[in-house]
Parts: sequence; C-alpha cells; structure tokens
Amino acid sequence: MNIIMVGGGKKILFLTKSFISKGYNVTVINNDKQFCNKLAKRYNAKIVNGDGTKLYILEDAGIAATDMVLALTPKDQDNLVTCQLASKLFGVKKTLALVNDPRNVEVFDKLGVNTTISTSGIISSLIEQKVFVDQITNLIPLEEGKVAVIELEIHEDYPVVNKSLKEIDIPPQAIISCIVRNGNPIIPGGETKIISKDKVVILTLPEIQSEVLKAIAGRVD
Repeated sequence: MNIIMVGGGKKILFLTKSFISKGYNVTVINNDKQFCNKLAKRYNAKIVNGDGTKLYILEDAGIAATDMVLALTPKDQDNLVTCQLASKLFGVKKTLALVNDPRNVEVFDKLGVNTTISTSGIISSLIEQKVFVDQITNLIPLEEGKVAVIELEIHEDYPVVNKSLKEIDIPPQAIISCIVRNGNPIIPGGETKIISKDKVVILTLPEIQSEVLKAIAGRVD
C-alpha cells in the first residue's frame, strides 16, 4: 500500500515507523525543512518538503499512485483541502483528516472526507473517565468516537470478582468481549467467571461508559 501523510510532530514519527514496519510505502509531506531532514535520516521513506495543500507538491509526492492520504496538520482547513484535492482531482479512494474543531466533523463528512478523527472528542472521552486512569490500560475510540474499547484490570475488591458474566448487570449497549488471564485471551460465555487480576476488554457506547465502569468496579469516584 502507498500512503501519503501530511503533517509533523510525534504522530507522524510514530505512524511512519508503524507503517514502514508493516511493509507500506510511506511518503511524508511537511513544510518544516528541519523536520524533513530529521525524518529522512531516521526512516526509509520518501520525504517532501512543502505545503500539502499545493497541487505541485502533491504531484511531487506521487499522489497519482497513492492508495491513502492522511491529513494530520493542526489546521482543519488545510486538512480538508488536502483530502479534497486527493479525492476529487487524483481519485484517491481513501482519505483521512484530523479535525481539531469538533464543529467541523459534519462539514468534513458532507464534503466527502472518508474518515474524520476529532481530537477533542477523544480527549473528552478520556477526561470523563479520569477517575479510572490507574485501572484503565487502554481506552480506544472507534468509528470517530462512536464506540469505545476499554481494557480494565480487575481488582479484588470489585463486585464482579468470582461472578459469571450472566450474573453481572451491565447495560445492553455494552459487552465484555474478551478476558485476558495470565497473558492468555479468553473469549467468554455466560458461564465464564471473572477473577481478580483479570483484564477485561469491554465494547461500549461512550455515553454509558460511566455506567458500565460502575457495574464492573462498583464506583465512579
């Protein structure tokens, strides 16, 4: 797969490393020459120094042969322009834009951006669960924050300890999809019991996260 990313910072460094490790062909566009030099020395990727909203820069990056464009700059308008140029003029089928202002998500969707990621939506979800920071190993939003995946470590004082899943009263919009016990994953059924030090993976709607965590841990404060 050929991927073009527009932007900079740690997220670009991380994604470049991750995509290359998967065997993808990565091109990064950034208007900071120093950052480009740093990236070129560190990774075997094509680096283009320039403005990702300019046609000739996108052409230099090889957009005509790319499969996906990720626009990850701090400027929503630039991310939108990049994605629209990619899809409308160059026929790129997959585009993803970072949206810093949540009010722009609907606009981006209507204008044809395949996937939008709202940073404020993700952060607000994490803040809502701030009291569980020590217990939650991962909290991953899916489908632009419409679904959350929570990995929660079970403590011995939690009310679910030694109870089977069918005995645990959690909202119907949530499901315990996996239990990790001693490093081994278990796909649970109704008779499966939860024990102390288990890690449970929960799929839930964001608006009921607090209710789900209360059912598992017995408290939200």
